[in-house]
Amino acid sequence: MNGTNPASLPAMVYIVGAGPGDPDLLTVKAQKLLTQADVILFADSLVPRQMLGGVRPDAEIIRTANRTLEDILPIMIDRVKNGRSVVRLHSGDPTLYGAVYEQMRRLAEAGVDFEIVPGISAFQDAAAKLKVELTVPELVQTIILTRISGRATSVPSREELAGLAAHQASLCLYLSARHVEKAQEQLIAHYPPETRVAICYRLGWPDEKIRVVPLEKMAQVTREEDLIRTTLYIISPALGTEATARSGLYNPEHSHLFRKSK
Repeated sequence: MNGTNPASLPAMVYIVGAGPGDPDLLTVKAQKLLTQADVILFADSLVPRQMLGGVRPDAEIIRTANRTLEDILPIMIDRVKNGRSVVRLHSGDPTLYGAVYEQMRRLAEAGVDFEIVPGISAFQDAAAKLKVELTVPELVQTIILTRISGRATSVPSREELAGLAAHQASLCLYLSARHVEKAQEQLIAHYPPETRVAICYRLGWPDEKIRVVPLEKMAQVTREEDLIRTTLYIISPALGTEATARSGLYNPEHSHLFRKSK
């Protein structure tokens, strides 16, 4: 991104996924919007400043970590109604734990047009850095994205972690580090204690840490290394496994519409 200028954008709100924190993982569309927007609102506690490296020098930058939705929405609505383009920059993908539903609803009520631009989620970046596939043939074919109930958000009883863990799928646990002992207790009731867990702290940030430990050490390592904020856990049979089964997709013995078996 070079920050030189840009053709103007239509006056609307662009709800943009910043990815986990690495500017190189922004989508091309997200980069273009950031270089062109008149106004950028970003959650500075979750999105590092480095994501704004190519914005226009005259862009209005508004930090939102200390603001409520009631503070943020009037700003976005006002700027759009005054003919300015607004990027609302969210960490990861805005549709996953991004609290975007309430923003979209109120923007629609105010007659303000908006667009959602997806971003890479932390679980995708984590799997790439761990060099694993979370869906290994004959081992695990399901990915569950979830969280444990916290102070700000309660999880419906039908989605409690203990019930989801019973599937022994690749489970990606967001927003749960402050309740890690409770999470470990519920997980270990279904996964073997030696199951590998990746503790992924501030992925894409300069102080990123990834620790792979047995499930029985998940809470201990989290506390010892103070990995509380912006932490993702991946619990999966695919971690630390040398799988021998293979997909039929590129198997010479498997035929499909575009290829006959050999």
